[in-house]
Amino acid sequence: MIHTVFFWLKDGLSDEQRAFFGSELAKLPAIETVASGVIGKPAPTDERPVTDHSFSYHLSLSFDSIAEHDAYQVHPDHDAFVDRCKDLWQRVIVYDSE
Repeated sequence: MIHTVFFWLKDGLSDEQRAFFGSELAKLPAIETVASGVIGKPAPTDERPVTDHSFSYHLSLSFDSIAEHDAYQVHPDHDAFVDRCKDLWQRVIVYDSE
């Protein structure tokens, strides 16, 4: 299954706060239940009616099973990320697919 998350960071964050968020986000693909993962920011592609460049960061993780995804959701490193970074974002959207 694929767990895709889009983050919109709060306006007015310092460069240090944005860098902190990026470094904390980069730790999530290393959690042992994650099969693979990528992190990104909006690409400089041309605007089209179907594109959305409004997000700040994107996280996409693949799991070999829903059980591994569920274990990730309660993993201490995932919980630590949420605790350390939740005050930095204004919006989060999750898309899970299989």
